[in-house]
Amino acid sequence: MESDKKPPVFLDLLLIHKPVSALLSIGHRISGALLFLSIPFLIYLLDLSLQSSAGFEQVAAILDGWFAKMIGFVVIWCVTHHLLSGIRFLLLDIEVGIERDHALASARAVFIAGAVLTFIFSAVILF
Repeated sequence: MESDKKPPVFLDLLLIHKPVSALLSIGHRISGALLFLSIPFLIYLLDLSLQSSAGFEQVAAILDGWFAKMIGFVVIWCVTHHLLSGIRFLLLDIEVGIERDHALASARAVFIAGAVLTFIFSAVILF
């Protein structure tokens, strides 16, 4: 007996257009996960720098490389994005800016402010 069912369709999730608020939510989760994963490394660097002046010099040498600065840039982005989008989500929880137009504008504002603050903080901290 023949079945009229069609074969399953492959959905390419990268081709599906996502709203800005969905991208913001995905970025919030990614930045939170990266912050969590960076905690052991940051604690190790803090511990090493507080042990002695030689340890501090060793940490300064580690953080002076281009790879460490790139990782520092990512961590700074994670902090700024996670903080700003978290504040936006808390405001949405108390129904501030819940209308579609306001939510879209606030999502765009978080992306722009996060990028601007990331570059400002990176310039001050890393260079």
